Amino acid sequence: MRVLLLGADGFIGRRVADRLLADQELQVTVLGRRDSADIRFDLTAGSPGALSRFLDAVAPQVVINCAGVTYGTSRALIKANTLAVATVCEAIRRSREPARLVHVGSAAEYGPMPAGAPIAETAEPRPVGPYGVSKLAGTELVISSGLDAAVLRVFDVVGPGSPTASLFGRLSEGLRRALEHGEHQVRMPDLSGYRDFVDVRDVARAIQAAAVSAATGVINIGSGHAVRARDAAQLLVRASGFEGTISEDARQVLLPSQPAATAEHHGHRGADQHRTHEPRPVMEPVQWRQADVRTARDRLGWRTQVPLEESLGDIWMETACRV
Repeated sequence: MRVLLLGADGFIGRRVADRLLADQELQVTVLGRRDSADIRFDLTAGSPGALSRFLDAVAPQVVINCAGVTYGTSRALIKANTLAVATVCEAIRRSREPARLVHVGSAAEYGPMPAGAPIAETAEPRPVGPYGVSKLAGTELVISSGLDAAVLRVFDVVGPGSPTASLFGRLSEGLRRALEHGEHQVRMPDLSGYRDFVDVRDVARAIQAAAVSAATGVINIGSGHAVRARDAAQLLVRASGFEGTISEDARQVLLPSQPAATAEHHGHRGADQHRTHEPRPVMEPVQWRQADVRTARDRLGWRTQVPLEESLGDIWMETACRV
């Protein structure tokens, strides 16, 4: 089967690329902005007509869209998460043999939901902030496109490769610095909210399963369990061996790492410059997230395999080994 992968340089996209390339029954072509891509193309600036010509040349049976951004101005979020999706949908429609589309959405599309109950795909989305709005608009474009398409609405992704601006990426770096300098306190935003953490490797398996399935519509991808962020943070603290305290600033709420953060849309920067422009915590007044994962189980035959403790341990191992 021929697969065209968009966003292979992102947190999720890298894991998806690894899985697809390891499958000898798949012919994988990567499209993106970087030199490492098989096809150089900017989804935020290129036209549907130009993209459709690439589709005709590759003739993929499935297009997997992991591209997008999590942080940035409202304009940048709309370009990457909405207009780029419109380009992809229109290009597929114009192509000679329209491919199946698997698009990566985000649980941020749901917005605040009643605490204590899992969120089903039928819940009415009420996103807060430009990120959730831009992702929901992208999902609506896919669902209304008339294509053979599935949107995987991914919950809070963790695991090795987590961006340094994400919840556990930031905590892991803070723990590393504290241990190096003999500090006894690490400052973090408010950790009182509940989240449904799912390992990036499990997400990649779900995307691969969706690519070869006939499932359409929105499908939640999560663990099916809500965990207080503070409790999850303590798992990472224990993995690090840090014996100090975590100080929370209730005035900040950190938006945990979302699935579509793609490095290719941020350009190339040196390490110092990257630290200068590192995204700051994003206000997201959502206290509860728990996925209803019955659709993923029934239609994709998918369940999580990596426990949260292992995911966080792998984040710490990666951070501790970083030079």
